[in-house]
Amino acid sequence: MTSINQGKLQELFDYVEGIVEAEKVPAAQIAIGHEGELAGMRTFGVAHQGSSVGPAGDDTLFCMFSSTKAIVGIGVWKLLDEGLLDLDERVVDIIPGWCAEGNGEASYADVTVRNVMLHTGGFPHAPMNPRLWEDRESRLRRMMGWRLNWTPDTQWEYHATSAHWVLAEIIEQKTGEEFRDWLRTNLLDPMGLDNLFVGLPNEEHGRAASIVYTEEPLPVDGGEVFPQTILHFNLASQRRAGCPGGGAFANAADVAMFYQQVIDPADDGPLSRSAVELGTTVMTNPDRHTDPLSGIHVNRALTVVLAGDDGLTEERGFGTGASPSAFGHAGAGGQIAWGDPETGLSVGFLTNGFQQDDNIRERTATIGTMAAACVE
Repeated sequence: MTSINQGKLQELFDYVEGIVEAEKVPAAQIAIGHEGELAGMRTFGVAHQGSSVGPAGDDTLFCMFSSTKAIVGIGVWKLLDEGLLDLDERVVDIIPGWCAEGNGEASYADVTVRNVMLHTGGFPHAPMNPRLWEDRESRLRRMMGWRLNWTPDTQWEYHATSAHWVLAEIIEQKTGEEFRDWLRTNLLDPMGLDNLFVGLPNEEHGRAASIVYTEEPLPVDGGEVFPQTILHFNLASQRRAGCPGGGAFANAADVAMFYQQVIDPADDGPLSRSAVELGTTVMTNPDRHTDPLSGIHVNRALTVVLAGDDGLTEERGFGTGASPSAFGHAGAGGQIAWGDPETGLSVGFLTNGFQQDDNIRERTATIGTMAAACVE
């Protein structure tokens, strides 16, 4: 049995408090889970919530941004494990007419569920205007006109939102239920996560911290994500939509406890051990699936990133000290969400402040390293 070093945990809390006190972000939450329990949580700073501005509390909700991808992806693990879906099914056989109006490349018909979950599908920049997010029929019509940027599986490129809109529709096609409702009923409620929402209900809007840029954003070189997109998550309509690639809201405790139940699933829980084993098996190829920005192997399993044993855990967002089997997914504003099955540790860090990427990477590495050092 391992335990949490309370002194190291306090050092981690002090570090996060220092970030807020230095006005690098207006508010932040940090939570650590360990061996099935919440080991500690702290909230710091001030946030605009609903119609008021005041101290953020442990019940304040923050946008998870791309940490959402793992929540939705792990729901898909459940479909795979239950035999409702196969990794090698073609998307066109699940979503009738997918890309039919924009089939500039015949290879779009060969995109599989596996490709979508690994970001090797070839449609990283397929657009989905936020005005369409809430309406399924509008989303489907937009997806009919998508085109591929490159042949599936020949390379890797991050699909910021497009891949997960496909996964959301796959959930709806396979279950006959709205994807947000299905995730609530089949994953989040059975896990007892009352403060984690894919699709924020109107009555919870007053708990959500508004997003703030604390540094001038750098120019965006193409892609889907730019400051106006980020700030859309201050709108109730976009929060309700539950953008599956980046729109979940949560507090840090529920993020940490979500991963507790994935790294060590209960026998009577919503996820089986076989689902987790499949979902955390690295399926990308080091020779052709490298990040075009960093040049390193992305080490991707089904929607999640694994720390790996090649000395690149820090570059993958885990800091140093996580085991090779640690897995999770970071968010665009520096949100941290991962679990380590070897040490029993899970980490949730959320903030409403956006800094430049270099500062976010440094903070992420420090928090991950300090969190890992808490286990003794």
